[in-house]
Amino acid sequence: MITAQTDKAVLFRSLHSPARPLALANAWDVASARVIEAAGAPALATTSAGVAWSLGCPDGETVSPDRVLDLIARIVAAVEVPVTADIEGGYGPDAATVAETVTRVLEAGAVGVNIEDGTRPPAELGARLTAARGAAERAGVPLFLNARIDTYLFRLGEPSTRLKDTLERARRYADAGADGIFVPGVTDRDTIAELAAGISVPLNIMAGPGAPDVAELGALGVARVSLGSGIAQTAYAATRRAAQQLYDTGDYRPLADAMTFPELNGLFPNSRRT
Repeated sequence: MITAQTDKAVLFRSLHSPARPLALANAWDVASARVIEAAGAPALATTSAGVAWSLGCPDGETVSPDRVLDLIARIVAAVEVPVTADIEGGYGPDAATVAETVTRVLEAGAVGVNIEDGTRPPAELGARLTAARGAAERAGVPLFLNARIDTYLFRLGEPSTRLKDTLERARRYADAGADGIFVPGVTDRDTIAELAAGISVPLNIMAGPGAPDVAELGALGVARVSLGSGIAQTAYAATRRAAQQLYDTGDYRPLADAMTFPELNGLFPNSRRT
């Protein structure tokens, strides 16, 4: 088991390259994970927001770690590709608890995690990253530890110093054990290029409408591109359109674009345990 997990961890790490950025369409349940894998994904990532919504909770560490970890284990068991898990701030009040969370994530079979700073002081996330790295080393798994910096997403600090602040956090987090840096909320090409040039580990950008495409992001130096909660939001928007059409006009036209029943059902062979 550890050997297979280690092989997946090594593969996952190798996929981070600006020459061909790792594009991650984030899943929120087993079905979305299987659909994304079948579309050709070389690896899978979870979205904490999508997971929370699917469980009837808002985003923001409101779901119990047990429920999140159970879902991660189910997704890992359902797919063949490497899985990296969004664990928000680490699901714990301190670094020691974050280490316990990471240990459990590895036991679930994942090979990567995202841990975010949010509005926490950078020193606090640094301690959490160091604890997470130590947990991975004790488990003997080369975990890919992705540190999310929320300066742009939450518009922290002054705009004039935001790039400098982000680069300083990135250096601190890399020194604490981060293998990659995730900076969501940035779509400006010049800023992305400066981030890539100033960060010593692979840069992860969250993409969506208005962002450069994957190939252009790679040319700017980005090694990993995530869609975050975007696909989950799109799926729920499709659900709303179909429901509103039914109740407003009584017709079913939005269902014309649906995946077929045999296609979806075929993604879950009886031999696969989830």
